[in-house]
Amino acid sequence: MGKNGNELDRKVRQYLDAHNVATLATCDRQGPWAAAVFYVCDGGTFYFLSAPDSRHALALNENPQVALSVQEDYRDWREIKGVQLEGVATELAGEEEELARRLYGGKFPVVGVLAKAPSSIVKALGKVRWYKVTPRRLYFIDNSLGLGHREELDPAK
Repeated sequence: MGKNGNELDRKVRQYLDAHNVATLATCDRQGPWAAAVFYVCDGGTFYFLSAPDSRHALALNENPQVALSVQEDYRDWREIKGVQLEGVATELAGEEEELARRLYGGKFPVVGVLAKAPSSIVKALGKVRWYKVTPRRLYFIDNSLGLGHREELDPAK
């Protein structure tokens, strides 16, 4: 997402900040797969963590091309809003991993303050890997403006 401060950029940032779960779609030799992941977004980059032996994490080793969506479960099609993107996922290490941990801990405090986290969380976090998704294309869907209304936001700006 851009840092140009336009109205669409502001709407997308507010929407993403107000939500926690994204659907991550991957594809490997077995075919397409979708998984729900908790995320934090910084600028246009999405960060998430996952078990390295999960199907979607293994698929990323084979094919880093992903799609990601964030939306609610609406009853009325006119209320549908959400974000769709396509991009590239990479596993993090070093400074990038530390940044992801810090950002994630800011949104999900149980991860940010391990001294206060339940032992099961601390144990689980010792086994995960950190990833980022860098969008190539990003869309904001808003059916309140018409069926299928979709605006593209340049994530590189």
